[in-house]
Amino acid sequence: MTAAKENQTTRRRAPSMSPERRREMIIHTAIPLIAEYGAAVTTAKIARAAGIGEGTIFRVFADKDELLQACIAEALSPEHAVRELDAIDASQPLAERLAEAADALQAHMARMGAVMGSLGHGGGKHPGTVRGAGRTESTARIRAALVDLLEPDRAALRRPPEQIAALFFGLLFIQPRTEDEPDLTPQELVEVFLHGALSGGAE
Repeated sequence: MTAAKENQTTRRRAPSMSPERRREMIIHTAIPLIAEYGAAVTTAKIARAAGIGEGTIFRVFADKDELLQACIAEALSPEHAVRELDAIDASQPLAERLAEAADALQAHMARMGAVMGSLGHGGGKHPGTVRGAGRTESTARIRAALVDLLEPDRAALRRPPEQIAALFFGLLFIQPRTEDEPDLTPQELVEVFLHGALSGGAE
């Protein structure tokens, strides 16, 4: 059997996918390509990466611009970050929980920055409503998930979990970067956040 016939057979045998599921698959495939190529990425390239025909894209998206807007919405959506925060084992020590949270949120911010930067939306400007959640609501949902992570240690915290969550979230966004110093790892960032800037032997 030729390769072409094998591909045709495989496609015939492949289970059908709902339009919504196919839409999600195309968006998730397109996001890293958009981060790499920006708006210059072609629907043909996206289709090849997704293993589908180019025409399939236009069965769920009116045009390329609609696809790009959907990818921006997905990159800015808090859904994925909130799911990752909710999945963190609350029985772990606080430092480990916060390190996992920092890692998840830094990945979320990197994804946002890569997509927005490649498409020319500089300055972190939010393009509008994202799945019914604008910037304020997105931030509130992520903070709420952080509060849940902090809740088991409420009695040991100097301030309410809600305030600690806001401070931690802010630290992740404003973490300073210098050319001659590497970025803090999530573990290092959490250590400074929980124990301050002084070393153990300093007074």
